[in-house]
Amino acid sequence: MSDTYLELVSGGPGAGVAKKLGLPRPVRLRRTDPAAVDVPLVPGPVLVLSDARSTPDADVVAEGLLGWDLDVHRDARGDHGRWGAVVLVLTGLTHPAELAAPALELGSVLRSLTPGARVVTLSRTAPAAGAPADPAVAAARQGVDGFLRSLAKELRAGATGNGLVLGEDVALAAPSVRGGLRFLLSARSAFVDGQLLPVGGGGEEPADWVRPLVGTVAVVTGAARGIGAAVARVLARDGAQVVGVDVPAAGEGLAAVMNEVRGTALQLDITAPDAAERILAVARQRYGHLDVVVHNAGILRDKLLANMTPDRFEGLLDVNITAPLRMNETFAAPGVLGGAGVAPRIISLASTSGIAGNRGQTNYATAKAGIIGMTRALAAPLAGAGGTANAVAPGFIETDMTASIPPVPREISRRSSSLQQGGQPVDVAEAIAFLASPQAGGVNGQVLRVCGQLVVGQ
Repeated sequence: MSDTYLELVSGGPGAGVAKKLGLPRPVRLRRTDPAAVDVPLVPGPVLVLSDARSTPDADVVAEGLLGWDLDVHRDARGDHGRWGAVVLVLTGLTHPAELAAPALELGSVLRSLTPGARVVTLSRTAPAAGAPADPAVAAARQGVDGFLRSLAKELRAGATGNGLVLGEDVALAAPSVRGGLRFLLSARSAFVDGQLLPVGGGGEEPADWVRPLVGTVAVVTGAARGIGAAVARVLARDGAQVVGVDVPAAGEGLAAVMNEVRGTALQLDITAPDAAERILAVARQRYGHLDVVVHNAGILRDKLLANMTPDRFEGLLDVNITAPLRMNETFAAPGVLGGAGVAPRIISLASTSGIAGNRGQTNYATAKAGIIGMTRALAAPLAGAGGTANAVAPGFIETDMTASIPPVPREISRRSSSLQQGGQPVDVAEAIAFLASPQAGGVNGQVLRVCGQLVVGQ
């Protein structure tokens, strides 16, 4: 679905009119072009800043970035052109006052960012409620959350602000930290904005950062169109073998997508009691093993609760949450997922509606909040097998579903994020591919929002 307004104001006379009238001025986001070669990770030099106590950690980060052939600087002074990214290392904070100096230094270079630039913070996790902690340290670490989310709302021209929140003993050179940082710096995170992603230890650096899923077998439900089709394409692009699943009525579209990615099509209703066993049998027969499960299939049955009928509420729950729960009884069992050195991954589609709620979506929000609860509960058992369970929560994504929204509410939804536009199915797919990758092994039980920092639920 095209965004006519974005095309009108992203350049030429339309941009000038929008500026004069104070209208939203979204720009085309920096996304991965599969056909392009030798595209740099970031569109300019990288500046690494830190508070005084975090200097040693900032040096480690800078050294790692140099290993990716980036133009890295530790000092904003001098003529470096426009910055492609700024990495702010705050892992040593012990008091909120210590954040002021690096924050203001960052502020001094914001007008020198390139379009589509990235700002990424690295900080430590705040102590859990009830745990023994120094109040000043807890305040400093939690303060980074408010700082980053507010900063992200100030960025323009497609620039994004995100953060990695490291566990207490996680090293800056850990694969999970480097993998998360690379994802947030790259064009793959185009519609991820204002998010702080907790990372632990674990994970492995891939042999090939461009195709990290070589040797991986993944199943994607609801793969015939929209987000599911995009997920299948991106997983295949990154090297995975894909089994695509959808209902028989979508068989023609499913076959087309699977032919495109050289995958395997399986016509199947996921609400069938034996759905997981049939998926597993096909994957093992064709590829020998199954490593990644992407629970994408879902339906909408919007209605105000006062007008809701049992078939709308119960039918939606059956597809959107009961089916994944039932399938996971098989997929999350010990020894079922993973093979040939590939760690198990279960990745489920949640929604910002499941986080913040949405009028007319009591059924949908119930199911998507349930996905988040399911994901958190699966994290520990999968970790015991070296695997992970995570969820991706899309906001307004340009799909056939959102195309059915009446024009005025649709336009309001598009402009309600910090990036002032809807996301594309590929944006959700990129996040899923990252969570499926070996370098994301330190991300477990988390919900990564792909919503352009939607105003609600933040």
